[in-house]
Formats: sequence, C-alpha cells, structure tokens
Amino acid sequence: MPIIINLDVMLAKRKMQSKELAEKIGISNVNLSVLKTGKAKGVRFDTLEAICKALECQPGDILEFKEE
Repeated sequence: MPIIINLDVMLAKRKMQSKELAEKIGISNVNLSVLKTGKAKGVRFDTLEAICKALECQPGDILEFKEE
C-alpha cells in the first residue's frame, strides 16, 4: 500500500511506548498494533486527532505517501 504509517518513529521520538499511547487515546493495544504495522484499512479522524494530541505532532508526521 502506498500509505506508510510512521507511528513507531513518532513513538521513539517522544520516548513513549505503544501501551502508554493506547491508554492515552483510549484504544486497545491490538488496534494500535494493527495501525502501526500498516495492516489497517483506514483510520478514523478522531483517532488520528487523539494520536496527534498525545504525541504533539501533525498528521503528516505519522502518515506518508509513497508511490509503488
């Protein structure tokens, strides 16, 4: 898929673990893992907003488009 999820990069930059982020934004560790691995078919804007607030970043810091 040409959309790359850079959530691991932002977590490392913020020195935050996945479990902590999942708790802050109110989703399960499993759902966060699906998003991190790029296996998710979509992401809700409210979830993306919560991630950006928790990590103090912009959506473009997390989502990247690459041509195949």
